[in-house]
Amino acid sequence: MAFPRHAFREYDVRGVADRDLKGELARGLGRAYARAIGEGLAGPPHIAVGRDGRSSSPRLAEAVVEGMLDVGARVTRVGIGPTPLLYFAAHHLGTDGALMVTGSHNPAEDNGFKMMRGKASFFGADVQALADAMESEGGSVPTGARGEATDLDLEAEYVEAVRERSRLSRTDLKIVVDAGNGSAGPLGLRTLRALGLDPDPLFCDIDPRFPNHHPDPTVPENLAALQARVKETGAAVGLAWDGDGDRLGAVDRDGTIVWGDRLMILFSRALLRDHPGATILGEVKCSQTLYADIAAHGGRPVVWKTGHSLIKTKMKEEKALLAGEMSGHLFFADRWFGFDDGIYAAIRLVEILAQENKSIGELLADVPTTYVTPEIRVPCLDAVKFDVVARVREHFSKSHPVLAVDGARIDFGDQAWGLCRASNTGPVLVLRFEAKSVARRDAIRADVERVVAEAERSFVSSLETRVP
Repeated sequence: MAFPRHAFREYDVRGVADRDLKGELARGLGRAYARAIGEGLAGPPHIAVGRDGRSSSPRLAEAVVEGMLDVGARVTRVGIGPTPLLYFAAHHLGTDGALMVTGSHNPAEDNGFKMMRGKASFFGADVQALADAMESEGGSVPTGARGEATDLDLEAEYVEAVRERSRLSRTDLKIVVDAGNGSAGPLGLRTLRALGLDPDPLFCDIDPRFPNHHPDPTVPENLAALQARVKETGAAVGLAWDGDGDRLGAVDRDGTIVWGDRLMILFSRALLRDHPGATILGEVKCSQTLYADIAAHGGRPVVWKTGHSLIKTKMKEEKALLAGEMSGHLFFADRWFGFDDGIYAAIRLVEILAQENKSIGELLADVPTTYVTPEIRVPCLDAVKFDVVARVREHFSKSHPVLAVDGARIDFGDQAWGLCRASNTGPVLVLRFEAKSVARRDAIRADVERVVAEAERSFVSSLETRVP
């Protein structure tokens, strides 16, 4: 079978739907995945399948299910919705595997497949093994017993699971919700309303064109409409979900954007009151103020790699009750299942605001002021990006402590740091910088960017000299 191997990434399979993800690829993926999940089982594997609202998702979902049925799998289709609904299905039904057809927050023409093995992530070497199996199979369709597929609507069960675990003390808070026309809107509104809240919806109908703005709450311009509505209505908070609902963005009542690592401080403080000494995970892009605050409140902070699959795996290893990324992936193993769920995270945020009766800014007023850049994405060839990061790590480790858990997080002292890591999803280097003053932050940034540029030029030049 001929297919674009580059679509098989660290965390998932992803590409331009009409170019990279043909029906033959989806069906072959379904066969290879079902076989992998079925290894060692006494009977056929039970697999849950969901899809988001993209125009290519029905075609891809149908093809991938056909592939699973080719090899005898038992498939439960849970329909259209956010990725957390598919994760919930895996836990609620106890399936052997689960696959979501989704392009997440990528452009409308993109799509992909996120996968699970039981209740755990399916990533890294497992994804590459699928590609190997598909290449070996060559596209032939087995002739054995065919599997069966059924449809099951689990939205009511999801809503009830959230309601049972909620500790919402009051329901009169004004909240605005912006789903960016992604797949989380309908279920998110239904869940909030089931708790007695009356959300003010923005772009909560599913529309594969994303006509109002791109569904990625890490990009400030995508939150402009939410900021305006929050200030206009005097709402206590604005909530934003990405295209497949596994990330949460937030806007304070004065219109200030609250990034994921700042939300994590709120969540950590609340959790540590109930669970003193709990382990809490962040990732390498998170502010140093998060880790300092967790420790100051008696928790055990752990800095880990970026990536939802990697974090969920590390959470289980460390028995962490909470984890989060700057990007808004938030994972609650306290009162929830440990997967990233933007809808459930929104409920936890509203719980805190209802209990404290203060704005997010007021609740975080005692956090030391630092100046931090957004995530900076620098194009860099896949062939050299890891070499560039290694060179940066080597350069700065001669004079500064460097955390090498994921790229190079350089400690410049006095809560100042700089990050350079290679993206696992594209030809990109990810940088971020923080310090107690803008001048120091920008000086650190200039120093790191200089080393990055020199290393990239060196490796690209070396690469070009090897081309015949």
